[in-house]
Amino acid sequence: MSMRFTFWIMVGIVAISGLSQGMLLPAIAMIFEQEGVSSSINGIHATALYIGILVISPFLEKPMQKFGMKPIIVIGGFLVIISLFFFTQTFSFWVWFILRFLVGVGDHMLHVGTQTWITTTSDPSKIGRQVSIYGVFFGIGFAVGPYLASTVQYGLATPFIISTILCLIGWLLLLPTKNAFPAQDEREVKSESSFSRYKQVVGLGWIALLGPLAYGVLEAMLNSNLPVYALRKGWSVSEVSFLLPAFAVGGIITQIPLGILSDKYGRDRILTWTFSISTGIFLLAAVFDQYYWIVFACMLLAGMVIGSCFSLGLGFMTDLLPRHLLPAGNILSGIAFSLGSILGPVLGGVFIEKIQYTSFFIAVMIIIGILAMVYMIYMKNQFASRKIESRLGHDKTT
Repeated sequence: MSMRFTFWIMVGIVAISGLSQGMLLPAIAMIFEQEGVSSSINGIHATALYIGILVISPFLEKPMQKFGMKPIIVIGGFLVIISLFFFTQTFSFWVWFILRFLVGVGDHMLHVGTQTWITTTSDPSKIGRQVSIYGVFFGIGFAVGPYLASTVQYGLATPFIISTILCLIGWLLLLPTKNAFPAQDEREVKSESSFSRYKQVVGLGWIALLGPLAYGVLEAMLNSNLPVYALRKGWSVSEVSFLLPAFAVGGIITQIPLGILSDKYGRDRILTWTFSISTGIFLLAAVFDQYYWIVFACMLLAGMVIGSCFSLGLGFMTDLLPRHLLPAGNILSGIAFSLGSILGPVLGGVFIEKIQYTSFFIAVMIIIGILAMVYMIYMKNQFASRKIESRLGHDKTT
């Protein structure tokens, strides 16, 4: 089976995974809101998926090096299918919490395997393009997810049944693909612990981890907290279901162009601009949050600008790390994403509950604004370092 065909199978699976995630967050948020569950408890429940990501992360690198990437993806996909199926069998706050946790474990196994496969087998000059295609397919699935969530009006089990069937189809398509192994430095892999490699990744690529962190915060807040905020403003379930995919659709539109631009101009520069511009967009959404279509336009624009921050961060990580550290880098990217996703709904839920008469988008704007400032400081320091190196090089030649 050709590498090209395997690549498209991988991104297809990621699209289906995105669909299940995009469905799960708003579907459960709307069900719990209708059942009278408070927004803060709703937000805490949403963290189960990301706790699953955190718990499984330390145990993925060694098995992937020993058994290859395919077994990790296959087992992860199977766990997601089984968990989604059991959502249809019961309605219980704590049982659903456990099932969300298991979906997080399975999804992370799937994503780490596919991300490592793509970043280790792609041409370095086309990393931005390849990773952005990965992001586009995840975004397409994630954008369709809230529409699937709206089928909850036909029965609590409906979105879970459809998602289970689609995940099963993707999983079956994966089975004929050949196994592959991540690049390894034999001496370092044998002599160093996973913790030591994670420490190296953080030291070399901490700035790149902010991309997945930001995407985790945004994805979870917009899909877990925004439905609650919008329903309390009096918007209908159909209006909320139409609003939520706008961010993901915006990311789909610009994901590949931004990936190509990042190959040309540098991912650090593109990420700095995306964080800065999106801060202003969320401020605009906060000012005009009484107007549905203005909020919709802001969500679409924000997606076009910052909806690629996960894939850009992943590509930036590939630029900063040696290849044998990429599996650890991909795992830490998942951890950063999950930390953001745990923090986002909790902060958003508390903000909605405690800080009334203030737009929900103010909370989003503050978080993204802080990250924008961090990137500006990083770029300023990088520019100063290059200037010093240039002067030293000039002095040596004279």
